[in-house]
Order: sequence, then C-alpha cells, then structure tokens
Amino acid sequence: MRQTDLSTSRARQMRQDMTPAERLLWYHLRNRRLLGLKFRRQTPLGPFIADFYCAEARLVVEADGGGHGTPRDGWRDAWLGQQGIATLRLWNNDILPDPGPALTRIAEVARARI
Repeated sequence: MRQTDLSTSRARQMRQDMTPAERLLWYHLRNRRLLGLKFRRQTPLGPFIADFYCAEARLVVEADGGGHGTPRDGWRDAWLGQQGIATLRLWNNDILPDPGPALTRIAEVARARI
C-alpha cells in the first residue's frame, strides 16, 4: 500500500495530537506489551490513517470519539477488509479510565488472526 508525502506528514502530526484515550491505549500497546505483537500508531494505510496497526495480525484498532461513526468509517472499513485487514473500533469511554476490557478485546481479536 503506497502512502503519499501528505499522508505521512498528516500521520506525524496526528502522533503529536493524540487524544487521552489514544495515549492510554498506546502506553499498553507499544514495545510489544500486548501478546508480544508490534503495533504502530497513526499509520498510513492506502488512503487512510489507522490509529493503531498490527501487521502480524492484520488488525487496525481505532479509538473512536465524537468525530467517528460517519459513512467514511464504513468506506474505510470496507476498503481495509478488501485488503485483508480487520478493524476493531473501541469508543473512548470504553478505554478511559480503565483500558483493561479494551485490551482484553484487542488481544482476543489479534490472537484469532495470527
């Protein structure tokens, strides 16, 4: 999947502007802390930028706030699905203040895809 300079630049900016839920989730996903899997944050995938992506499990994890739930999300999920990538959407209030159940769900989905 090719990425453009614009998407790379936008992803870099998004890494600096993470939401509190994304920051908390990233703390638990980084450095192979979850099942030894490598997650990347704000990763360009084709025309989209995924909040978190695990290439080994071909899994995108989205921490969704008020700006999500639009038709664009449906197009994005369909496009990713065509590429063989599953999308797991978690609402911010499912992550904050206790990310435990969200991490359990991510682990279940990732384990099933490896």
